[in-house]
Amino acid sequence: MNIAILGYGKMGKAIEEIARERGHEIALKINSANLEELNKENLSECDVAIEFSRPENAKENINRCIEAKLPIVVGTTGWYDNYELICQAVEESGSALLAATNFSVGVNLFFELNKKLAEMMSPQKDYKAEIEEIHHLQKLDSPSGTAITLAEGLIGNHSEYQEWKNEKVDEEGTLSIISKREEKVPGTHIIKYSSKIDEIEITHTAKNRKGFALGSVLAAEFLYGKSGIYQMKDVLNI
Repeated sequence: MNIAILGYGKMGKAIEEIARERGHEIALKINSANLEELNKENLSECDVAIEFSRPENAKENINRCIEAKLPIVVGTTGWYDNYELICQAVEESGSALLAATNFSVGVNLFFELNKKLAEMMSPQKDYKAEIEEIHHLQKLDSPSGTAITLAEGLIGNHSEYQEWKNEKVDEEGTLSIISKREEKVPGTHIIKYSSKIDEIEITHTAKNRKGFALGSVLAAEFLYGKSGIYQMKDVLNI
């Protein structure tokens, strides 16, 4: 495939390395210095786009791909208030979109494990749930998109929780998300259930960016030639 990388920073370069290893070509690389090259003519030379820019740029980048009818994989978070309108535009154009808060294969398995554990813990009223996420200092959004997905998965499968807050709270029906920023942490997410006598934890720890890069390329391979709205669950068949 000919791939457009929208957001050619550290993540974009990791995606480029994985894509080339898997036999693909990088037909277009966009960063803040060459935004004028993100046009219909250049996008027409590509088979699929992978978007890992910044929240303030993501919507415009996605819309340009939709206008070009170019399937797009989106890893940027912080733009999801526009998600429904974007999906409507994709359907109307006959394009394709696969957006995920995390493309790591391990994290997507972790999402499903989180839902199952929440279902099992729901009747256990002595346990209080909490989510902790730790990322590098350059992480722009807080909580992380992955933590939000985990919170939504937990709330959807646990009868005691109706909402989440990005702080330590002791409110009935509210799930705490505790966000920490530390040097050189690619991403760690912890789901904790605590009672007066013990704790149950499940943890996903990213060792580097390669898992995110590989997952996004797998998503691009899946999306090639398709139309419609997809999720990583479709890519991994889970």
